[in-house]
Amino acid sequence: MFRPRSAVLAALAAVVFLAPGSAFAAAEIHRLNIAISGTPTQVNARDFNEGLDFYNRVTLAPHGFESLDKVKFTWLFETEVRYFVTRNLSINAGMGHERASTSKEYLPALSQSINVRAEILTVPVHVGASYYLQPYNQGDFQARVFAGGGLVQYTHSRVTFLQQLSGVDPVTSAQLGGSFKTGATQDAPGYYAEGGVHMFFAARYSVLLSAHYRSGELANLLDEGTGQVFINPQTNQPFKLDVGGIGFRMAVVVGL
Repeated sequence: MFRPRSAVLAALAAVVFLAPGSAFAAAEIHRLNIAISGTPTQVNARDFNEGLDFYNRVTLAPHGFESLDKVKFTWLFETEVRYFVTRNLSINAGMGHERASTSKEYLPALSQSINVRAEILTVPVHVGASYYLQPYNQGDFQARVFAGGGLVQYTHSRVTFLQQLSGVDPVTSAQLGGSFKTGATQDAPGYYAEGGVHMFFAARYSVLLSAHYRSGELANLLDEGTGQVFINPQTNQPFKLDVGGIGFRMAVVVGL
């Protein structure tokens, strides 16, 4: 009479010890989250690269110096707050930092150096929303596809160009235009759109992966020295800075 009972107890013990950890845990979904992300991204920067082409052709090429590389790629780093208003809708707001540059050092003779650096800098501040589809669950793992977008304000945006000569003879210095630094600045609005997957685990940490598109064209940049509209030397038109592009966002999300 004790054999059936023993068999049942043995089966229960087997379930307890052999069942996966998901029997005791589930993916944690927090209402308030902080996302820290890095996004390798394209940078359009058409006018910026046209200015580099003009400098390469007019200043560097006559002296046989190697051309400056165009700016086509950079990283966007962001910190974002994601708040789930409902199970399927989150409101997002955050701030980022994007810097792209190209530089060269030339050593035309002993004790002579020419340093050239061109840089783009912007601090995008965004607010938007994401809509989450029905989750896929597997034990203590949950994955949710989402799509979202919103508005961006590109702040503290500027373009700088530096040419620094050291020990260069007066004739070459005059031909190159001497040492100088120019800069132009402007702020402007834009928008972004993204779509990807948010993966949750049996922990307060989750992972977010998405394709990320940003639109951001800053028109009529102002010269930091004169306050006048900065001119594109290639086209002789007001300079525009396009910091938009397509990237792949990778984020670690911490639930609070």
